[in-house]
Amino acid sequence: MLSAELFAGCGGLALGISRAGFRHQHMAEIDQDVVATVLHNKAQGVEHVRDWPMTCQDVRDINWKKLSSLDLVSGGPPCQPFGIGGKKRGQDDDRDMWPEAIRVVREAKPRLILFENVRNLAGPRFRPYLEWIVAHLQRPRVIRNADETHDEHRARLLMSNRQKDYEVFWQLVNAADFGAAQIRHRVLIFGIRSDLKVMPTAMTPTHSRDRLLWEQYVTGEYWKRHGLKVRRTPILRQDQVRVRQLTQADTEPTGFPWVTIRDALDGLGEPNGKRNHVLQMGARVYTGHTGSPLDLPAKALKAGDHGVPGGENMMVRDDGSVRYFTTREAARLVGLPDEYEFPRSWTESLRQLGNAVPAPLGATAGRWLAAQLHAGLAIRGLDSASYTA
Repeated sequence: MLSAELFAGCGGLALGISRAGFRHQHMAEIDQDVVATVLHNKAQGVEHVRDWPMTCQDVRDINWKKLSSLDLVSGGPPCQPFGIGGKKRGQDDDRDMWPEAIRVVREAKPRLILFENVRNLAGPRFRPYLEWIVAHLQRPRVIRNADETHDEHRARLLMSNRQKDYEVFWQLVNAADFGAAQIRHRVLIFGIRSDLKVMPTAMTPTHSRDRLLWEQYVTGEYWKRHGLKVRRTPILRQDQVRVRQLTQADTEPTGFPWVTIRDALDGLGEPNGKRNHVLQMGARVYTGHTGSPLDLPAKALKAGDHGVPGGENMMVRDDGSVRYFTTREAARLVGLPDEYEFPRSWTESLRQLGNAVPAPLGATAGRWLAAQLHAGLAIRGLDSASYTA
């Protein structure tokens, strides 16, 4: 399966997509430092990364019509216009690249679409714009006029008699529910070309907090796995209530447990100065920045100044002390292999990792979308590998 990725970043989503069985034919990223990180790992021969055609490009300069045989277009348009920090200018921000993401779909006409962004895009302030994005992805050839507002264009798209080019669905997800060692809430937008006659549906979570609590505080299996004394009382009050409910129900939760920091860092050991596993001094706790307990998934890694020097990119150790995640540890929380190196400073590396989509979420989304396509075509007796109508 062939794919292209725009706004590729340091490769979290791209790695997940590669693990899902897609081969990237084109990758575009405008940030030179980020591209340097990817090219460093490409030169090192890191699995999947060694095959990436990464280039430092502005997506606005690319003619996507030359890539007309793609199975998938994926990417994460810059989230800063829609994040909870900053000026929240949305579509009026020069960094808003959603129109370019839609242009890629219009020109490349891929069979599948997978885009992601911050959950704030689905909040009250930006929900009308999300609805415009979905409507425009459904009919990417119905271009917005220069004198037309997004609301006017959305109304025209919804009233259009033109058949939809894509069936599009969006979903709010927590990356921890799909095997990532981060509690990271995102909006995913799925699309399947309408001529394939398959309707995308919501992803089903594979991991859960309930299963983690069950293995920690009902069976004790989690502590035994890590060679620790069994603990009976959760740190968080809401978890104490939930454990009582699970115990009383006596029904074992299905699926896999959330992946905790302790799980993700298993075998790595304390910072040793090798392969980005370098101790960074200065971590401290203050209001709103308390770090992440080892026995839960990490809070979302932060890319901004408030996250890196401020305190959220740190762990709370068993003795209650805190320290920053090393670059290597943060990379594990994103789902990158230990062979994946960051040649820049700790601050720059954490900026890149804080902007990255956790690879397990990307892999699950890629497999989910491909499976829906294959199942839909199989029902019609068609071979997904050769169907290009």
